[in-house]
Amino acid sequence: MLDQLRNRSLIRLTSLVILPVGGLLAQNLTGTWQGTVRNPDTQQELRTVLKIASSDENPIKGNFYSIDQTYLVFPATLTIQASVVKLSIPGVGATYQGKLSADGNTLTGTLKGFSVPVQWTMKRVSADQAWAIPKPPAPHELKSANPAFEVATVKPSRPDTNGRGIRVQGANISTLKMTLADLVTFAYDVHAHQLIGAPVWTTSEKYDITAKAEGEGQPSPEQLKLMLRKLLADRFQLVVHKDQRELPVYTLNVAKGGVKISKNDGKNETTGVIFRGPGSVLLNDVSMDDFCKMLQNAAVDRPVVNQTSLSGKYDFSLVWTPDQALTAAPNPNTLAPDAPPDLYTAIQEQLGFKLEAAKLRIEVVVFDQVEKPSEN
Repeated sequence: MLDQLRNRSLIRLTSLVILPVGGLLAQNLTGTWQGTVRNPDTQQELRTVLKIASSDENPIKGNFYSIDQTYLVFPATLTIQASVVKLSIPGVGATYQGKLSADGNTLTGTLKGFSVPVQWTMKRVSADQAWAIPKPPAPHELKSANPAFEVATVKPSRPDTNGRGIRVQGANISTLKMTLADLVTFAYDVHAHQLIGAPVWTTSEKYDITAKAEGEGQPSPEQLKLMLRKLLADRFQLVVHKDQRELPVYTLNVAKGGVKISKNDGKNETTGVIFRGPGSVLLNDVSMDDFCKMLQNAAVDRPVVNQTSLSGKYDFSLVWTPDQALTAAPNPNTLAPDAPPDLYTAIQEQLGFKLEAAKLRIEVVVFDQVEKPSEN
């Protein structure tokens, strides 16, 4: 009997020793992990990379890359309990929960951060299997105090061309299928409702612009707007002046309970606004004025006035179900059972702000003169 008890105790002790050792081995996440994730809004397959230098810290720290979208690195934190791994990437507004495989080299789980949750699988790879991380462009801006385009062509857009917007690659700038009204709202930082006296053709006829900036480097957003204002004056003979008018607007205020976003601490290398698809946007190192400009340009049908009294720059993300009347892109998630809330609810629940309709006297841009563009 005593021998039997000893044998049973030995079996229990052996089990206690073996199982934790296996768990500890599985918790070593050091290395390079990579895999693809499908954007549910664009259906684009995106290659992702997670680099972890050490598993000794708690939480574990890593660097995340979405290499088909940007060269930028996004700090990440991980925790692991048994075989369940939780990952947070604040710079892209994403969280993940996955399960580690028995051999400790595959993570399979659900990523939240797009308009709907998606499946994401990552595998630990060797150095020779790892995808290359894109190199950043030259960091310097144009040095000119009065930047301008060295050369520019303006042509009517082809009806069969896909896409729309502004693209900046170093000193090369292009616009695609944008009306003059689109260009003016961008160049002067206003909503379309703030354009007064614009002829009808300025909102219907679309143009493509290909241009190169003078000098070396990439223009800053403010430099680009100044350069574009000069081009519009030269090629469209645009003359405007600013005035004040009472218009329907939205005001952005701090909601009861306070804000739910964090100030930029200088550790996030990402800056600006990144759209991940309809109703999903990241805002990194942006002011409240920047946020209001994003809303009026891409999310609502009237100007947005900042009344938060908040200073400084912030990092946050926002996910909502867009109003189909305000977006050209179809949103397949509108009727999904777990669809995000509407914009107004999302802003209050996720950020701690209120977006409210009002009438205020604000700045407008009045057209004094404009012509269809001159030949190249």
